[in-house]
Amino acid sequence: MRFFETHCTIRATPEKIWPILTNSSRLQDGFGILRIKGQITQGAKITIWSEVAPERAFVLRVKDLTAPRRMVWTGGMPFGLFIGTRAYTLRSLTETQTEFTLREDYSGPMAALIFPKLPDLTPSFRQFADALRKAAES
Repeated sequence: MRFFETHCTIRATPEKIWPILTNSSRLQDGFGILRIKGQITQGAKITIWSEVAPERAFVLRVKDLTAPRRMVWTGGMPFGLFIGTRAYTLRSLTETQTEFTLREDYSGPMAALIFPKLPDLTPSFRQFADALRKAAES
């Protein structure tokens, strides 16, 4: 399995962070996402344009939306040849602190061929985590 991942601690509760994380308009302001078409709701199809690949639209499905703990988006190639699964997780550490994790796993028969050609998403993931922390702590 191949993946990218980042973590950070946010001085806010999951309940305060969740509305930011699931607001498609808000995620287009400093989170590394240029545009989102569609609403982030359970089972919805959304299309995202990111700063990492601004010329490409990523069509994704909101596979899991478990407020205020976990959100999962999936996308990829037909027949499961290449699948990307992005999970956003909020875990309470204390009454006022939450651990945020952003992880994207790649699977499918073509993952070994495609993964080495992907750009390093770690800086983009860190940008997202920093923007979420800043928004939630303000």
